[in-house]
Amino acid sequence: MTTFDNRETAFENKFAHDAELQFKVVVRRNKLLGQWAAERLGKSGEDAEAYAKTVVAADFEEAGDQDVIRKLVADLAATGTTEADIVAALGTKAGEARHQIMEAM
Repeated sequence: MTTFDNRETAFENKFAHDAELQFKVVVRRNKLLGQWAAERLGKSGEDAEAYAKTVVAADFEEAGDQDVIRKLVADLAATGTTEADIVAALGTKAGEARHQIMEAM
């Protein structure tokens, strides 16, 4: 293998690692967001964990965060939680998720 081939392989490996890390952060963020929403809905224990899983699953409907935001807006409408509240929580939970994943490495 040439030096160029080695560099190419290293870049490909880094790209794959970064993509996997980003996926883990998004899944963790959605779980944390689901737990936050479950608390607002008055759920706890197994009910809260089951609800958090539905939030994680909602993210696989389409690319981006809109599917998760749309689900939470509909689910939290009766609680007075606005879309702005959800987007703010999304940002907060993203930071928490990244921190948790990096600590676990």
